[in-house]
Amino acid sequence: MITAAALLGAIAVLLAWPVPLVLARSAWPARSPAVALVLWQAIALSGGMSMIGSLLVYGLVPFGDALPQSIAALGGDLRAGILPAGTSFTHVLALGAAILLGTHLLLNLLATFVRAERQRRRHHALIALLSDPLNGQPGMRVIDHPAPVAYCLPGAGHSATVLSNGLLRLLDADQVRAVIAHEQAHLVQQHHLVLLAFKSWHSALPWFPIANRAENAVALLVEMLADDHARRIVDDHTLARAIALVGFTLAGAIPPPGSEADAAVASPSLPGRARSGRAQPAEPEHPAHQVMPRVARLMNPTVPLGYAATTGALTVSAVLLAGPALILFAA
Repeated sequence: MITAAALLGAIAVLLAWPVPLVLARSAWPARSPAVALVLWQAIALSGGMSMIGSLLVYGLVPFGDALPQSIAALGGDLRAGILPAGTSFTHVLALGAAILLGTHLLLNLLATFVRAERQRRRHHALIALLSDPLNGQPGMRVIDHPAPVAYCLPGAGHSATVLSNGLLRLLDADQVRAVIAHEQAHLVQQHHLVLLAFKSWHSALPWFPIANRAENAVALLVEMLADDHARRIVDDHTLARAIALVGFTLAGAIPPPGSEADAAVASPSLPGRARSGRAQPAEPEHPAHQVMPRVARLMNPTVPLGYAATTGALTVSAVLLAGPALILFAA
């Protein structure tokens, strides 16, 4: 039991800081965002399981030599109102921490999903009142707003893709097609569920530095996944221009001179630059720190991970998920 607790604790420490830090700083996730997203989810699940499991197993050490036996003994001792010999304050503290942490994470996850569903329902009701269909296309809505806004609104049986008049004026027809394909990819691939899970982790542990880093990394990966779907509809340069135009217009800025984003929007036919020097400030849907790597990835395409690297990353993900479970089973 002590060995199992130590192993789980070591895994939890590794997955709480050094491993996610290395992954967040790596360049390869941009080459295969789907593989990187699987790895991030495995790290989050394995890290949480290891953290809670380590505390639980250590706390149960005085109650027996195997996990099932210890849990049964704990229940019997609690009903009898006694504790076995050798039970220390640290054992009680570890048990309490495991129960509190597990409950906190689960309840926070549930609350995050409930709040998100309520917000989506209210948003759907507002969109139904304040928007018009796009050329009679079901699921496509247009709102009267000067800022170039595009987003997807998931829902059970009534998902919507929302565009603004400002976006339709800013982009040409091909760029609008790229934006629509991007947003519809979010809906089809259910990216909002992945984002909510990592948002829940961050909100449950706001003091945990890697939670914020993981949420940001995953948010960028799902954008890249949607970009990969959109680039099947339009060419990379058209998609890069659309991303740069919308992102920097919303941020009320212009791309840094000499950057990939600057090259993407350098065409003389650029609508935004032809009209004004700086765009109207607005709250960006995708911050500039996400726009730049997405545009750079499209302007300088790289080869996806090879078969061996992909298999290795997915194998690591499977080991991360199975390892803590096997350690707990053998404890």
